[in-house]
Amino acid sequence: MSRNSRRSREARLRMTLYSDQSGEPAVKADGPLRRGVFLVPATITSIGLLSGFYSMVSAVSGHFEVAAVMIVIAFVCDGLDGRIARASRTSSQFGVEYDSLSDVVAFGVAPAMLVYAWALKPIGSLGIGVTGLFVICAALRLARFNVQTATADKSRFVGLPVPGAAIMISGLALAYSYFELDSPRTLCTIMVPITLALGGLMISRVPYPSFKTMKLEKRAQVELVIMMMVAAAMLFAMPQLTAFLLSTAYVLSGPWLMLRGERLSAKVPVLRPVVAADKSHETNGKAREPDSARITRSLREHPPAQR
Repeated sequence: MSRNSRRSREARLRMTLYSDQSGEPAVKADGPLRRGVFLVPATITSIGLLSGFYSMVSAVSGHFEVAAVMIVIAFVCDGLDGRIARASRTSSQFGVEYDSLSDVVAFGVAPAMLVYAWALKPIGSLGIGVTGLFVICAALRLARFNVQTATADKSRFVGLPVPGAAIMISGLALAYSYFELDSPRTLCTIMVPITLALGGLMISRVPYPSFKTMKLEKRAQVELVIMMMVAAAMLFAMPQLTAFLLSTAYVLSGPWLMLRGERLSAKVPVLRPVVAADKSHETNGKAREPDSARITRSLREHPPAQR
């Protein structure tokens, strides 16, 4: 077999044909294109992670408005990477774990540093404790989300999502800059309970609406389209104030759902022991031989009959 024919055969093996639901043949690439598609969601997640890191650097340097904008950029990236992964069918366990680790930095540590440097630095160790609780609540919320992903209701979040709490803090910082306020004592007094409340809502069982099940290709009501157009116009004309209003509306949507009659989300056990697939020890305390080694030893002691 010549080299060219071998290469063409390998290329045909890498490109497999399958039929979609409409019956028309489609091409599934198992080469550089497929790896490139997987790279797109990871790249967007990395941009969000770097935005969170730059937000922390800006907060330490005293550029609070830039730090808030970086959290907003991380929020946009967090919404894009998941949708692109689902649309391109490139979702993977690696992507889920990487996105969760990125969220801890971008929506846990970065907002906490922004709150401390912007509002809670005058109270010293008390401010460190308040922002530290916020980081812990964010990490616990993400861990609980990862455990309950398979059994959770797709139309509701259990507790305030971590990006929602982060964008609320970012919106407060942007609104403070928009109105050109200058009252450090009042700011510190207000941000302590707000930060604690956001941390409590994250680990609570208050139901929050989820937009992951929203289908953009389906028809929407005229009122919803008008509201989205008004929000887009406000975001273009007054981005700082609009970010604050939208984030506040989402944070209050959970308590509003409860006032309308929705109950707290059911408790789901999260502290379950990890059960190994194969026990490494027998009941008498002796170490059990691995299956592969046991099969090899059996074949060596009892070779198959030659025909």
